[in-house]
Formats: sequence, structure tokens, C-alpha cells
Amino acid sequence: MVVRGGGDLASGVVHKLVRCGFSVVVLEVPKPTFIRKSVSFADAIYEGEAEVEGVVSKHAGSVEEIRTLLKADIVPVVIDPEGDYITRLKPLAVIDSVMAKHNTGTRLSMAPIVIALGPGFNAGADVHAVIETNRGHNLGKVILEGAAHANTDIPGEIAGYTHERIIRADVSGVVTNLKEIGELVKKGDIICTVGGISVEAAVDGVVRGLIRTGTIVTKRMKIGDIDPRGEKEYCYTISDKARAIAGGVLEALLYLNHTRAKVSSISHWEVCKC
Repeated sequence: MVVRGGGDLASGVVHKLVRCGFSVVVLEVPKPTFIRKSVSFADAIYEGEAEVEGVVSKHAGSVEEIRTLLKADIVPVVIDPEGDYITRLKPLAVIDSVMAKHNTGTRLSMAPIVIALGPGFNAGADVHAVIETNRGHNLGKVILEGAAHANTDIPGEIAGYTHERIIRADVSGVVTNLKEIGELVKKGDIICTVGGISVEAAVDGVVRGLIRTGTIVTKRMKIGDIDPRGEKEYCYTISDKARAIAGGVLEALLYLNHTRAKVSSISHWEVCKC
């Protein structure tokens, strides 16, 4: 499997696929921006290695390195925003987990099975299946025709908070963190600075996500989040949302592969019959 994107939702998908016995390669951009560092395989791009709930990823730079890591049950993370490695690896499935809210170049022709997360894709035209990422009754649903719900720009509610728990940049500039993931904070505490301007917590809780120090961000960009439940453990484990989406990906993958096998079997029978 090739998964495009290595953020927290993508990493939930990768983790489930690896645990189910699939070999998975992650494709990323040269400088990925993600806030949940402790549960993102993409962190291997910066640190050389990342671990999410017992599954390890490492930065790879060639097909040979990818194959060596896969043999060791390690997830290779490759810098490849254009998806060039897809042609070279010829995977059974490509899963677009970039979460850009629009299609950044994923096509039906990339693999026998192509799946995408969230809005920006049309199942049956761009990909074979779309997974619903909007919180609510249909979270994780497999869509075989049509698209997922449009981006609402409303964060999921946690302990009664939505927008308040999201940390955004008030200006464009370089981020300098003053707090760390897993640290308990109070409303009004300074979490970081952007371009020298302080960014304060709007709620009490624990810092669950925070973009890397030194990252250049734009005004209103999401740069972190605070979990008002205050449970430090949640900072280092895959979220309920990511697990639901990962379940949808696994269902879509098995369903589409089973459908392909049936069609192949029928076609073979028709040829033999003739």
C-alpha cells in the first residue's frame, strides 16, 4: 500500500493497515506541516524515525531502502509529493490522506484500488472510494459514488469546545514554541509566538498538538490544539476520529479487492466457457 500523507489521520490509517499485515509506504512533502507530532509518521522526515503506538517509521531515500525497511516491518517514509514512487513500487492500493480539502493529483489510474479521505474527491471519477471524515453519524463511512461532506471549517466538539480549542496564528511569521505537547495549560497562557506575537490558550487543558518551532505559517493557519479533557495519554495515542477513518479505509480496501477478485473470476470463467 502507498499512503500519501503522514499526518495524524493518515498515521491512524497506516497503523491499522500495518497491524492487519499490509506493507505500507508513506509519501510526504519535503517540509510537512502537522501538529500532532507524537502520533504522526511524517515526523520521520525531520527526526529520521518516528513511532506511533508500537509501529515504527523511518525516512527512506530509495527503492532499495524501502524494501529493506519493509522486510524489517518498518514503515518507510519517502519525500515524494508528486507520487513518482507509485509507478516504481506498483502498489495494490494508493490512499490519499493528505487532507488538503482538494485533490492534489491522485488519479484512478495510479493503482488497482485508489481511496481518498474527505472532501475534494468524487468516488467513481477521481478515486474508487472516498471515506467520510466529517465528525457525526457518517464518520468513517465508505462512499462508492459521490463525495464526502464539504469542509465545514468547524472543529469537532470536545468537552463542549470547538473553535476555542484550536490554536491559530494571528499573523504570518515563524513559530517559536514556549509550551510542549503533553503540557497542561490554563486559559491565557502563552503557547507560542508567531513573528514575535504571542499566541494564548483560549481554554484550560493539555496541549495535544503543536506545529514545529521554526515553521513559517500564514495568518489564521491552524498551528496547534488544546484538549480540554486534560488527559495527557490522549496526546500520545491515535484519536477516535483517526481510528474510525482507518476502519473505513480497511473496509473499502477489502471490499474493493474482493470485488476485483469476483470480476476477475467471472471474466476467467467466461473465457474458459468460450
